[in-house]
Amino acid sequence: MAKLGFLSQLNDELDKNFSYDYEINWDKKNHAVELAFLLEAENKDGLAIVDADDVESAENILYEDAVIFYNPQKSSVDAEEYLATIPYSEKGLSKEFIAAFVDFLQETADQGLDDLMDFLADPEAEEFSAKFDAAAFGEKTAALVETEFFKYPRY
Repeated sequence: MAKLGFLSQLNDELDKNFSYDYEINWDKKNHAVELAFLLEAENKDGLAIVDADDVESAENILYEDAVIFYNPQKSSVDAEEYLATIPYSEKGLSKEFIAAFVDFLQETADQGLDDLMDFLADPEAEEFSAKFDAAAFGEKTAALVETEFFKYPRY
């Protein structure tokens, strides 16, 4: 039976404080946890948009991005594939860190949705991607008093 460690805490915090659709994928072999989320924007003008896979559509826009939690000693991660890469230590992640992360991700997703709407409204815009301000996140988490830790899940 699996001990879900910080997966359970992350899922609980997301359920309470994250307003977008999300999916958590546990990559056991890579010692990593991927958190994907979805932004949806109405394409009122029916603009033909070409996605990253070169598929053209005039439907509403669904934008998916992901963050990965990884073990620097055991995981293999291509940072270019993710909005953000978050390392965890042998102690795991603290309850306080997870709460701060989910709060920051909510702000990031809200800004991303605003930016996506601006992209759709600007006929000169050529591409869109969400942005995760790692420096601002570091400032937010630097002063955390971490008291309760949840280890990486085990099976």
